[in-house]
Amino acid sequence: MNKQSEHFLFSNETEIEDLGNGLKRQMLGFNHELMAVKVFFDKGAEGYTHAHRHSQVTYVEEGEFHFSIGGEMKVLRKGDSCLIPPHVEHGAVCPTGGILIDTFSPAREDFVGE
Repeated sequence: MNKQSEHFLFSNETEIEDLGNGLKRQMLGFNHELMAVKVFFDKGAEGYTHAHRHSQVTYVEEGEFHFSIGGEMKVLRKGDSCLIPPHVEHGAVCPTGGILIDTFSPAREDFVGE
C-alpha cells in the first residue's frame, strides 16, 4: 500500500463512510504500517465474525459491546480495550449503540481501496 493519510485530520472535515447495517467508519490516520479508525455502531448493530492478517487493538470510546475473540465472549464498556491477534476470528454486537477506536498493523488495505 502506497497511500497514506494527511498529517492532520479534523473530524468535521473527514468523511464518515456508511457501511450499512448500522455501522459507519471514519479514518483517523494511516500509512502502510499502521491505521486508526473510528467505528460508529447504531443500537443493536453487529460487527460480523471475521478474521484478518492484521494485529488489532480496539478501544471502547462509548457504549457497551459484546465481543467474541477466538470463541471467548466478554462485555466491554467505555474505557475498556482488547487485543485481537492476526488470523483469530472475532466480532462484536453493540446493544446500546457506541463508538470503537480500532487500530491495525499493518494498515487494512481493503479500507483504502488497495
